[in-house]
Amino acid sequence: MDIEGLFDVSYVRVLSREVEGREFFEAFYERFIASSPAVAAKFRHTDMARQRAMLKKSFYHLLAFYVSSHADYYLQAVAISHDRAHRDIHPALYDLWLETLIDTVRTFDEQFDDDVELAWRLVMTPGIVFMTFHYDRCDPAG
Repeated sequence: MDIEGLFDVSYVRVLSREVEGREFFEAFYERFIASSPAVAAKFRHTDMARQRAMLKKSFYHLLAFYVSSHADYYLQAVAISHDRAHRDIHPALYDLWLETLIDTVRTFDEQFDDDVELAWRLVMTPGIVFMTFHYDRCDPAG
């Protein structure tokens, strides 16, 4: 199974469709924010257009991390900004993030199947592990 290939073509499919008049990232965040009061609170004062653009950019860095097992400057900066001392994004929220992402992909990718789901999970999980690993490892002086 070509995990990267499956992910790449699925990603292209989800970006090329609108479902119920919504693009992929807009639909994802609507679902994610509605999934939990804790998530809704984290996004209360967020510029969502900017947030969607950041998520698009993050996907490329997560894919690069999956391929290389190397966290670039961008992914390290995101991990720091999400740690306990900064935005305080609790590790449990990443599970909810992934499940919401998979549900959104399922809706937007007309060729979604078990292989596509596995590809998305395998590509996203190393980056999620990287983020959650750094949650309690913040620099107290930073």
